[in-house]
Amino acid sequence: MNEGASSSMSMLEAALNLEEKGRAYYEKAIRDVRSTLGREMLDALMREEHVHMDRIHMIAARLKADQTWGAEWKTLAVDRNEINAIFNKMAREHKGMITAEASDLDVLKFGIDLELESIAFYEDYLKRAIDPQEKQFLSQIIGEERSHHASLEDMRLFLTNPQAWFSEHEHSSLDGA
Repeated sequence: MNEGASSSMSMLEAALNLEEKGRAYYEKAIRDVRSTLGREMLDALMREEHVHMDRIHMIAARLKADQTWGAEWKTLAVDRNEINAIFNKMAREHKGMITAEASDLDVLKFGIDLELESIAFYEDYLKRAIDPQEKQFLSQIIGEERSHHASLEDMRLFLTNPQAWFSEHEHSSLDGA
C-alpha cells in the first residue's frame, strides 16, 4: 500500500473507532433519557453515526482494492430534516410544559463532548489531507459532526431555558426595540 493510502487507512481506522464510540453511546443513552423527544433525537444521531461508519467502510474497501479514494461514499447521505422535524415537534407539543431531568442533561453534556472530540479529530486530519476526495470527505463529516453538536446544544437549551429556545426559534422580537 502506498504511503498516502496507508495514512488514510490509519485515519479511517481511528475514525471508525470514534464513530463506533458515538454510536454505542447514543444507543445506550436512548435507554437512559426520560424525554421521548430526547430519545428520538438520540436515535436520529445514532443512525447518522451508522451512515458515517458505512462511508468509512466503503472508503476503506476502495483504498484496500486500488489504493485510491473514490467518490462512492457520497451516495450515503444523512437526513438532517429528521432532526429539524423533532425540534418542530417539540415546539408544537411542549410549549410551556418543559422540565429538564438532571440525567437527561448529563447525557446531552457527554454527547456534546463526544461531538467536539469528533470535530477536533477530523479537523486535525483535514489539515494534513492531500487527496481532494479525502479533503471533501473530511469537510463533509466535520459539517455533519458540527450539526450533531448544534442539535445537542439546541436540545440542552430547550430543556434548560425553554423561553430562550422559543424566542430563538420563533424569531420573536421585543416590542419597541
